[in-house]
Amino acid sequence: MIRQFLPIILLTISNIFMTFAWYGHLKYKSTALWVVIIVSWLIALLEYCFQVPANRIGHEFYSAAQLKTIQEVITLIVFSIFSILYLKEEFRWNYLVGFAFIILAVFFIFKKW
Repeated sequence: MIRQFLPIILLTISNIFMTFAWYGHLKYKSTALWVVIIVSWLIALLEYCFQVPANRIGHEFYSAAQLKTIQEVITLIVFSIFSILYLKEEFRWNYLVGFAFIILAVFFIFKKW
């Protein structure tokens, strides 16, 4: 039972690293691009150290489509928190509407028909 949740935990950690690798440098626009690329790659390496086991373990319980859906939902949650707290960007109502549609997609992907 707990092993089913391990992929979700690992994907969450992975997405935190991924978000910083992809978007963390936006606060450091004066840093040379080559430095940002190298730092981002190093962070992405850590991301893969969590993402690969998450998918390997997760595929015991979830289909590949379900794993990808879980990952995308986690990505949106992590990115929303990141953009508000780290980048100090505003969360807008239309983002919430878009996320609601994604949640509807999750329903259809996980529903046993």
